[in-house]
Amino acid sequence: MFFHLVLHRFFLHTMFIDKVLSRRTLQNLEKNMLENIEGQSVPSVTFKTRDNNDWVDVTTQSLFENKTVVVFSLPGAFTPTCSSTHLPRYNELANVLKSNGVDDIVCMSVNDTFVMNAWLSDQEAENITVIPDGNGEFSEGMGMLVDKSDIGFGKRSWRYSMLVKNGVIDKMFIEENKPGDPFEVSDADTMLNYINSEAKAPADVALFTKIGCPHCARAKELLHSKGLPFEEVVIGSDASLLSLRAMTGNTTVPQVFIAGAHIGGADDLEAHFA
Repeated sequence: MFFHLVLHRFFLHTMFIDKVLSRRTLQNLEKNMLENIEGQSVPSVTFKTRDNNDWVDVTTQSLFENKTVVVFSLPGAFTPTCSSTHLPRYNELANVLKSNGVDDIVCMSVNDTFVMNAWLSDQEAENITVIPDGNGEFSEGMGMLVDKSDIGFGKRSWRYSMLVKNGVIDKMFIEENKPGDPFEVSDADTMLNYINSEAKAPADVALFTKIGCPHCARAKELLHSKGLPFEEVVIGSDASLLSLRAMTGNTTVPQVFIAGAHIGGADDLEAHFA
């Protein structure tokens, strides 16, 4: 009889705990609901930024008024997905985005200005404006401030992107609210496809050169004339002749790769464009 009484009490206690946990889980889910607020104005916030050694206030009005702006927001500077994929691809597609009516591309994160500036200098991101949402005010106003205390981050922005026209949110791409750090819809290619589904992303181009090489200069002029951005790999500082020979079977420069295909030297590049 005593055993049955203890078992009954344990069962009731377990049911009570389950109800409490279920209620807390529901509350957490409701707390972290990520609402699409297309058609609304962006929050009015003043960001504390650092330009050289001076503090500079940047307002949402100065960022968005009378402009078409792409914003992508991410959990943190220097984090893997943000550094390896999210930011670099927006930088790569900046020219084609701007040729389709975008005035500026803004990267937002709940970090202070020193961290954001250090991250910017560590990245190839000359086409991106980084904004430190240090206090999380903008992210909170967007309904995108989430609790990442489980990995020691505290309050951070959920990953999303949006197109803003004259301060009004035209389109939002919000990553699905699920565990981890999903990255499926807030990427640069999705944004470009929304803005212009027929726009083509530029081909990936790599150019192996040497300092003082006249044929290398000719290849660069050809690529510029076709509007093709390229990454220059300088033999002797960025790579060795061994690497060039292993990749191309040649030790002469320039050597051009377009979209994974080995084109060859400057004469081959001219024939490719003919």
